[in-house]
Parts: sequence; C-alpha cells; structure tokens
Amino acid sequence: MTAQSMLLAENVSKRFGPVTALRDVTLRLGRGEVLGLIGDNGAGKSTLIKILCGFHRPDTGRIVVGGDEVVLRSVSHARSLGIDTVYQDLALVDELSVYHNMFLNRELSRWRLLRNRTMKRMAAEHLREIGVHIPDVSVDVARLSGGQRQAIAVARSVYSARRVLLLDEPLAAMGAKEGAQILNLIADLKAQGDISMILIVHNHAQVLDVCDRVNLLQHGTITFDKPTAETSLEELTELVVAEYRNRSRA
Repeated sequence: MTAQSMLLAENVSKRFGPVTALRDVTLRLGRGEVLGLIGDNGAGKSTLIKILCGFHRPDTGRIVVGGDEVVLRSVSHARSLGIDTVYQDLALVDELSVYHNMFLNRELSRWRLLRNRTMKRMAAEHLREIGVHIPDVSVDVARLSGGQRQAIAVARSVYSARRVLLLDEPLAAMGAKEGAQILNLIADLKAQGDISMILIVHNHAQVLDVCDRVNLLQHGTITFDKPTAETSLEELTELVVAEYRNRSRA
C-alpha cells in the first residue's frame, strides 16, 4: 500500500454456501481518488462494497484503512473509521424532514430531548458547504425530487464518512437531469479533495466523466484496472461485450 492510499482490500474472497461471490480481489483507493467499479449484475460489486462497509466479513484477505490494518466488525465500526455507504434504495424516511434524515440514527440529544434547532442548523450548513441546494431543511423528504433525495443521502454519508464514501449505483432509476445533478455533486466533492470515493455505475460514459480510475469486476475477480485517462468508452464497452460473447460460446 502506497503512502497516498486511503483504502486497500487485499486478496479478499467471499463465499455464500456453494456460491463464490469474490475470488482473491485486490482493490486500492487513493486519497481523494474517485474509483469507478463496473461489471455485470452478479459480478460481486455489491458484495465487495458490503465488505468494505463492514456489513459482511471476508472469508480471506485483509482490509487496510489509512495505513492501518483493520477487521471491520460492523457498519457502525466502519463508519467510526470514516467509511460510509449510499445504496440505491437510499434508506430515507419519507415522513421525516430533511434535517431529521440527515441525523437519522445519529440524532443529537440532551437529557433525552432532541436538539432539533441545532440539527436543523448543522444540516443546512453541511448541505450548503458541499453544494446541495435545499431551500428548506424542515420540509419532509417525501416532497423532494429523486435527485434531491439522492443528494440528501449522499450528503448524510459524506457527513459521516470523512474519509471514504461508497456509492452503490446512486444513479439507478434516475432521469438524465437528476443523474446529472448527482454527478455534479460527486465532481464537487472530488474537487474538494477531502474524501475518497468508490462509485458503482453501469453507464461507462459517466465513469469516464467523474472517475480517476476504473476497475472491472468479472465473475468475482478484478480483471481490469486502468486510469480513466488511459482508456475509452470503446475499450470498456468491448470488454463487457467480450464477456457476453464468451458466455454464449460456453
């Protein structure tokens, strides 16, 4: 692991009964880097993300965060180390306000009373700092657009993460306008340089737009690792098409 690396998963494998989800995977994430993780459905992308966020434990291999080898005991433990995840289902509560969602399961309280005024102020400040524009943080999340909801989920994880943000298909089921809003947010976070990100996305053009490097995961193994500046949409597409060709011949 280089001095500039923030996260390393080395020789990681994971089985679920007779199914091998990951085989000897080594993944590196640099400080302030955005890494695109691509691959077909069932390739093992989400399993790898769940290992990196402490939801699953690997059967083999090791995890290194900021130069220190760790055994991630839980999602809360990973979060305490500065690692958090945004899933495509968002885990937002529609009936709660923006600021209550920002502090969901992280509520500030004193003598068992929620510090609503403080949470409201802090949520508004944090959203403004990272460039998320929500006119009123008291509004229920149910009244927001899909892009705004995803932005809230990203902002909440950025607030918790501090070091590594894992985004598992954050653009799923979004239209072009809403997807562009989230890509702009990721680009803004990247420009700040304070946080490293792994982005799972199926649209290879989006990977090339916002990521510094791309890994291709196939059949539980990383088969491609290259800076986005040294690859192209045509190369990434051909790699995926070649896999389908090989399947059809099998």
